[in-house]
Amino acid sequence: MGQFRYTVWDPWMISAQIVTLQAIFYLCLGVWVLGLDLLLASPYSLDQLFSYQELVANHVGGKLLIAAFICNSLTCSLGLWYVVQRTKLCLDFSCTVHLLHLVVCLWWNTGFPLTLTWWVINLVCASMMCVSGEFLCMRTELRTIPVSMAGQARTDHL
Repeated sequence: MGQFRYTVWDPWMISAQIVTLQAIFYLCLGVWVLGLDLLLASPYSLDQLFSYQELVANHVGGKLLIAAFICNSLTCSLGLWYVVQRTKLCLDFSCTVHLLHLVVCLWWNTGFPLTLTWWVINLVCASMMCVSGEFLCMRTELRTIPVSMAGQARTDHL
């Protein structure tokens, strides 16, 4: 009774949000990677999105790929803000998106990622997506709460 919002367990809505965020994740990541590839006139492939070996910092292409992943985490935080709209759910959805990305990468590579760089980049990106998504959602949630009605009543008399 004393909650701010009334929430109902709706598995269809949650599933739709997960599918939508996953689509946003891959669509935006593809756009970032393609944009950087076109900028450098380098060859592009799906390996850049899914292969563990591509995400390394020892050459220019790998560094730009890391930059694309980081930019994508900020873009996906906008997706969290638009699709989820709840501060307390941002961590759940950020982790779900990156866990599903791990599953797709396991399938693509037919093996477990053994590079430390891949794990660090994905943990950093999941954290950035969560924190920036929480920031955006919190700003929206706090904007709807009137802070002081008494202060307005006093200024009307002056």
